[in-house]
Amino acid sequence: MTSKPYTVADVMTRRVVAVLPGADFKEIVTTMRRWRVTAVPVVEGEGRVVGVVSEADLLLKEEFHDHRLGLVEQMRHLDATAKAGSRRARELMTSPAVTVSPGASLPAAARLMTVRGVKRLPVVDAGGVLRGVVSRSDLLKVFLRPDEDLAAEVRHDVVEPLFPLSRHQVDVRRLARAVEGVVDVRCELAARTGA
Repeated sequence: MTSKPYTVADVMTRRVVAVLPGADFKEIVTTMRRWRVTAVPVVEGEGRVVGVVSEADLLLKEEFHDHRLGLVEQMRHLDATAKAGSRRARELMTSPAVTVSPGASLPAAARLMTVRGVKRLPVVDAGGVLRGVVSRSDLLKVFLRPDEDLAAEVRHDVVEPLFPLSRHQVDVRRLARAVEGVVDVRCELAARTGA
């Protein structure tokens, strides 16, 4: 239960895998398959994120592998054809990486994913060091909270400040829209009096 809006730190995956810039194609594919992920951050030094290699980046290698393009098409697909000839993470990755801070709100992270067209974001601290990854499914976790937790949060944040009666005298019939994770709202509060 929380009284503050959820942040990326509340829902992100903390145990993550990353590759080094020198990782080769096969190592990247093997890592992604072993960890069952569709993208990996590329880190250097003390874990500073310098890019991301996704399945889409890897598929470009296959897409343009045996396809000969004319000069005009080569110019139009310059980034893609360059990646097709790449063998290392530093050449395959999308850089700079689109990242988010642990303190960012869930709506801000969702907007960033939508605007930038990504499915997940490396979560980095102020120094750019990898702290986790947040995916679209992570952002939806708040909607899976048990009703009891939501009811307790409504009692604490809404009912108790409005009705300073004994905790047992106020009943929460339905939840309020202000609680993250609530989809359907019907405002019904009933106060029991001793009369």
